[in-house]
Amino acid sequence: MSDKTPVDFWFDPVCPWAWMTSRWVLEVEKVRDIEVRWHVMSLAVLNEPRLDELPEEYAENMRPGGKTWGPVRVAIAAQQLHGDEVVGKLYTALGTRIHNQGLGVNDDSIAGALADAGLPADLIEYAGKDTYDTELRASHKEGIDKVGQDVGTPVIAVPGADGTQLAFFGPVVTPAPKGEEAARLWDGTLAVASVPGFYEIKRTRTKGPDFSNL
Repeated sequence: MSDKTPVDFWFDPVCPWAWMTSRWVLEVEKVRDIEVRWHVMSLAVLNEPRLDELPEEYAENMRPGGKTWGPVRVAIAAQQLHGDEVVGKLYTALGTRIHNQGLGVNDDSIAGALADAGLPADLIEYAGKDTYDTELRASHKEGIDKVGQDVGTPVIAVPGADGTQLAFFGPVVTPAPKGEEAARLWDGTLAVASVPGFYEIKRTRTKGPDFSNL
């Protein structure tokens, strides 16, 4: 058993903002006594009830057969077949190719990520299959139930000092903070999340995800 504080992190590999947050929380792992545990959630599942309200191109990617489904299906298949410990490595490999290298969401990115993570190449077959969709939806539900439907990815859950659990969406930040700046953001996020009845801090985004320091 680890003495470190467990931090549960739900992600969808296609989301650039979740990717930024995931790299930040790995930086926090270096400067605070935490241990990240990775879980899959799905923007496609989240958006199922409101596909008709979304821009058509975005909605098309979320519909059955859309490209958003492939990475999460492969990630959940890897978890089911090879254990929880492979999820973080596969996420890092997927995110590096999709976001940092700008290769996008496609079979080549998934195949390359599987190779980078040392996982069997035939896992890519699950990108177009619903074999583990029940497990995918269960993992998604576990995360989203902690914060409600009006958010996206990532979701983070941390044990609180009083024995309760702190859970929140985000933070949304770019570029991913490093070192003590990462630690300050972590400490501040936990501080506001621990206040009963606190829901939101937000300001308009003025720039897109900056992957230059990843």
